[in-house]
Amino acid sequence: MPFQGEGFTPANWRIHKIGVIGPGIVGMPMAALLARAARDGAFEPDARVVVVQRRSETSGWKVDAINAGKSPIGGVEPDLEAIIAECAAAGRLSASDDYTHLSDCDLVLVCVQTDKDGLVPDYGPLDGALELLARHLANRPAGNVPVVAIESTLAPSSMTTVVREHFRRHGLEEGRDVLLGNSPNRVMPGRLIERVAAADKLIGGLSAETPTLIESVYRHIVTQGTLHTTTSMTAEVVKTLENAYRDVRIAFAAEVVRHCDAQNIDFFALRDAVNARAQRGDAASADAAAVPVGALLVPTVGVGGHCLPKDGILLRWRYNARFPDRITESLIHRARVINDASPGYTIALAERTFGPIDGRKVAVLGAAYRGDSDDTRNAPALSLCRQLLDRGCAVTLHDPFVRAGDQNLRRTHLDAIYTQDLDAALAGADLVFVCQAHQPYREGRAALFAGRVRGVVDGCNVYTAAEMAAAGVGYTGIGRGTRAPAADLVERVFTAFRTMERGVAEELRDVIDFLNAHHAQGYDRVDFEAVRRLAATCVTGCDIALPGPRRGFFDENEYHSTLAPRA
Repeated sequence: MPFQGEGFTPANWRIHKIGVIGPGIVGMPMAALLARAARDGAFEPDARVVVVQRRSETSGWKVDAINAGKSPIGGVEPDLEAIIAECAAAGRLSASDDYTHLSDCDLVLVCVQTDKDGLVPDYGPLDGALELLARHLANRPAGNVPVVAIESTLAPSSMTTVVREHFRRHGLEEGRDVLLGNSPNRVMPGRLIERVAAADKLIGGLSAETPTLIESVYRHIVTQGTLHTTTSMTAEVVKTLENAYRDVRIAFAAEVVRHCDAQNIDFFALRDAVNARAQRGDAASADAAAVPVGALLVPTVGVGGHCLPKDGILLRWRYNARFPDRITESLIHRARVINDASPGYTIALAERTFGPIDGRKVAVLGAAYRGDSDDTRNAPALSLCRQLLDRGCAVTLHDPFVRAGDQNLRRTHLDAIYTQDLDAALAGADLVFVCQAHQPYREGRAALFAGRVRGVVDGCNVYTAAEMAAAGVGYTGIGRGTRAPAADLVERVFTAFRTMERGVAEELRDVIDFLNAHHAQGYDRVDFEAVRRLAATCVTGCDIALPGPRRGFFDENEYHSTLAPRA
């Protein structure tokens, strides 16, 4: 709808103050780069950024850290702390626990996490942030029309049915008192500054003017990527699709690797051959630090993080509510079952080589869900530890980056077995499960374990059998078979991949058709081809196929996929 606010036009919008709610892995790099842009003259001469973080037990400390010029993000994050220090010293970046600071902002970024509760979104933190934001924007200066950009991941239709309604309850009408947009993030721990600057970014809005306004600000920090303006619901669909499809692709690779391990086949040789056949290769087979983006991905101890385990649920939220009987047919839902089984599979793989695990002393290396990160949300190592403890093992959990007192360690009751002392973790250990390719583990190589442990279970493609043998350490790893894959297996897996990707496309088309029929409001309609085009701009390789003929059911005695038949 055309903007209808009194005394305001998009042409006279100016940036004096930007608010950022939530200094996590999304909000902090955005705030830092916006503050640097303000310092460098991108906005009005007095422009500055204020970060708002409530004084919670787990995160309240971030306010003081930012004001002291320190980064609240752990792990290896190139350039982030330097930018924070520079901008805090220059008076362009500050933090507070007081939402009053947001009342006179021209732009507010909402960067709090969203989650799922079963098959529905869990918007508890988002609801709390929007409630406080709307309450304070109701007291905005006369003539000020703020733009609110939701950076959080949203289930499709949430901008119209959830976000708009929050502001309406406080007398703030979209298109009159406030402009509501969404620009779901594509950041990655370990590469936060790089990804904000270089990754293509989606910008949606409930009014046609809003994406253009947000783009005029974001172009000063997204300096190497492309900004794509679109509708709010299209941005919601694309963002949840990117992670849902990656989750399915990891599950597909997990089924392939389980077949390879059972037959002593080199999964990584098979992976490279299939990816060459699909003309979508990458460096991840040989480099544990590389981001897998090929057709066939790299399966590990499991799928963690905040996004992949939930975003498929968010994508299908409205569709599932209308057609609950179709959930069992979904590749997206089946992928969750496969990936959730990965920690248990890793234990079974260890027992094939080293015998029963029960009661043994075990070290688990890598509590974070991603290499060189301190983020433990849904980390598969935590599930692995719980299963090992249930088997009577004496477990020690190590990570060089995760803070002592981490809330997810406490929530899973693993804080008592956690240490940042690698020597203490390995002391007396019989077996070691390596769950993340953290830099210290990659650089230490087999020398970390020589003369100290009986065996290593490589759950993230870090080591080789040859280097472990040279160090006198037993070894097994996910996908580390020794037999070369036969040509017919390469073709079978490639065919199954094509079947799977076309099945995902069909599932996506059904969801889009449903959203357009029941939730789109004119401007907000979603176009399937636009979704395919925008998803393809994701650096993780979200190439959505066209729906088409699907085949590839395989002999149970050879390679068998449970995803392909659902497709």
